[in-house]
Amino acid sequence: MSEGPNIVRVAALIGDNARAEVLSALMSGRALTATELADTAGVTKQTISFHLGKLLDAGLITVEQQGRHRYFRLMGPEVASLLESLMGLACRSEGNRLVTGPRDPALRKARICYDHLAGELGVSVYEQMLRTDILHQHPGGLQLTEQGRVWFNQFGIDTDTLASSKRSFCRECLDWSERRHHLAGALGSALLTRIQALGWARREKNSRVIVFSAQGEKLLWAMLEPQSAPPVSARQAAVTL
Repeated sequence: MSEGPNIVRVAALIGDNARAEVLSALMSGRALTATELADTAGVTKQTISFHLGKLLDAGLITVEQQGRHRYFRLMGPEVASLLESLMGLACRSEGNRLVTGPRDPALRKARICYDHLAGELGVSVYEQMLRTDILHQHPGGLQLTEQGRVWFNQFGIDTDTLASSKRSFCRECLDWSERRHHLAGALGSALLTRIQALGWARREKNSRVIVFSAQGEKLLWAMLEPQSAPPVSARQAAVTL
């Protein structure tokens, strides 16, 4: 008998096609109704109720009641991280990437991964943070440097408050389309929230796509440029998409 928790039950739950569609849809970070999830999975309302019950029992999703409606969402970032890793493995096992419709390039460029920035842009931003010593990888995991703490605070993000929360502060997340890492955890979430608050990017309706304006992307890269002087203050750089 193997030591440690048995992964068979969770693996079997995720391995069902309808439940996999449900979990993938909830990777948007949004709470969705059973009807919306039934449409996404291509099953009846009765069938989706069965699947949602299974996922609730396993602690993979949670539900919130508001009036007549019940809204389902992923249990938390740990579940999102697991799903993102599985997407990466699935993409790798499929061999050559297929060239598909016009929405896919946008999804690959920048998208939301539960609540943080992913895709080509998310990976590039993370790697630039490593190059400029905002973040540092060490044997114990990812670490925010003192220079990085100053950078985030100048960007309008209180790192001390984030570090005191129960959630993982900063960690890397394997990007399924790029097969490299992007920034996750409370710090990654706060970064995307701040970018959107400044008007540098917006969430495309009913999609995981994050659309940056040309000016917003330019300002983000300007903030990430290595320089001896303090970076351009993000508080003065709000734009309208």
